[in-house]
Amino acid sequence: MRISRFFKTIFMLDFIRGLLIAIKEIFKTKKTINYPFEKGKISSRFRGEHALRRYPNGEERCIACKLCEAVCPAQAITIESSEREDGSRKTTRYDIDMMKCIYCGLCEESCPVDAIVQGPNFEFSKETREELYYTKEKLLDNGDRWENILSANIKVNNPYR
Repeated sequence: MRISRFFKTIFMLDFIRGLLIAIKEIFKTKKTINYPFEKGKISSRFRGEHALRRYPNGEERCIACKLCEAVCPAQAITIESSEREDGSRKTTRYDIDMMKCIYCGLCEESCPVDAIVQGPNFEFSKETREELYYTKEKLLDNGDRWENILSANIKVNNPYR
């Protein structure tokens, strides 16, 4: 009899503690956002949709060193290059299969000229698999669209590179 009374008292104390916590939480500010209409802050190190960047004069940054292709653990990147008249290389084909990509960020870490980066866009769902096969033109368009944010993120993260 004494044991059951003891457990009832403990249960009642736990119930009252839980009720007090719930009452305190009601008056705190909410931590959720109304997602489609409100966007949360994205970290400068967020790894989203890939983009190829250009120099300020409009020339592509990619020098076709193929380091990103070599370091990609998912083998999602395919690069083909040709030689320019001045002896340097340029990319003729730069494809990323986003169905294979694991968003590890190794491609952008290995790039010596910050040509391939992962941008702030995380809302890029598609209806077909073919749309998730990014060509050089699509990647350059992404870079042109997000250049201001990309360059600011690179500048912020420079001390940690």
